[in-house]
Amino acid sequence: MTEQTAVPGTGVVEDKPDAAVVRDALGVGVAVGLSGFAFGVTSAGSGLTLMQTCALSLLVFTGASQFALVGALAAGGNPLTAAAGAFFLGVRNAFYGLRLSQLLALPRAVRPFAAQWVIDETTAVALAQPTRRSVRIGFTVTGLTLYLLWNLTTLLGALGAEAIGDTDAWGLDAAGPAVFLALLAPMVRTTTERAVAALAVLLGLGLLPVLPAGVPVLVAALAAPAVLWARGRRRGSAVEDSAREGER
Repeated sequence: MTEQTAVPGTGVVEDKPDAAVVRDALGVGVAVGLSGFAFGVTSAGSGLTLMQTCALSLLVFTGASQFALVGALAAGGNPLTAAAGAFFLGVRNAFYGLRLSQLLALPRAVRPFAAQWVIDETTAVALAQPTRRSVRIGFTVTGLTLYLLWNLTTLLGALGAEAIGDTDAWGLDAAGPAVFLALLAPMVRTTTERAVAALAVLLGLGLLPVLPAGVPVLVAALAAPAVLWARGRRRGSAVEDSAREGER
């Protein structure tokens, strides 16, 4: 079967086969799912057991929060502080869910299970689709592929870390942050997003030497409201200036 979608700027309608949606979803799911290996290595190298590492991927299933949690624990942070940082990073998924609930329009009985797959990648694939059918296909294929691969590679990474011993000696402790940055970079597109990212980096790195592990992540989360507040102030000033010019 195919989907009808308009080509932007032309008004021409072209066919979009279901196979094309599946192909795109599989590409995202496989590419990101393989990164679970880095999480498994990082988590095991941070002192978590094999069971704890696998439980995080099975139950939490949001890469940024998982990396933030094990990173804070590895740095000697308080478990509650580490969990709080991971929680705040995962809050964005709730906002994704508000939008996806409208697009997917799933039966009530299915929604709690689908909520487990509401993450950056499934949201991006779903929002790129033109119709409800293709949204559901993209979301389902991406979520299933990513969930299975992420958990499998998490297990392999944790087993590999146990086999090689000290991950710091191999430089694998840097794998988690490197993967996280690689996933984040393509999402930073607008000027506002760049400003938030830059301020968050400055806050996180600047406070790292003076605050307990895990706390700089919480403080860095304030970058978004700070930038949005400053942007609102600038817009308000611009409107006031325009009003004054009009009065003259």
